[in-house]
Amino acid sequence: MPDSFFTFAILALLLTPGPTNTLLTVAAATRGLRASTPLLAGELLGYLAVIVPLATIAAPLLDGRPALAAGLRIAAACWVLFLAVRLWRVSSEQKAERQAAPITIGQVFLTTMLNPKAPIIGLVIMPHGTLAEITPALGLFSLLVLTAGTSFLTLGHVVGKAPVLSPRLVYRIAAVFLLLFSAGLVGSASNLI
Repeated sequence: MPDSFFTFAILALLLTPGPTNTLLTVAAATRGLRASTPLLAGELLGYLAVIVPLATIAAPLLDGRPALAAGLRIAAACWVLFLAVRLWRVSSEQKAERQAAPITIGQVFLTTMLNPKAPIIGLVIMPHGTLAEITPALGLFSLLVLTAGTSFLTLGHVVGKAPVLSPRLVYRIAAVFLLLFSAGLVGSASNLI
């Protein structure tokens, strides 16, 4: 059964701003809390798609392969950069009265799969073993993902209600944040090689 360190470590990672949390916040700021809630399924499934295979199969196979870890970070950086450019372009094309966010469950799923938090959780924090052995930890992890994701949706909803913040400004701030995050991923990948 997972201990308090597991819970603290998972929450510390999940509550750290990153690409998935940025997408959730922007979606709720522009579409509202209720319309953005289904995005939590994309986040949870994205994490599980990476963590389960890592914790059950890949952990022993990836030991001592820094080039592979660097390649995964560069792939994640490219995806995050793509999202940053897309959000910036949408903000340029968007009329002030238009409120539709371009964020889909599929984008949240893929972004979460490429999020560097997923391999950290799967290789370092999550217990390793058979699926049956790690099921209690996966259950707690799922609850923590939904809790953290809901907090970012709530933040976005509050930000979206602020009269001084236009959807265009929210998109632009998110795009800059994602650009910086992408650059950080590239820098951390170069340290692995």
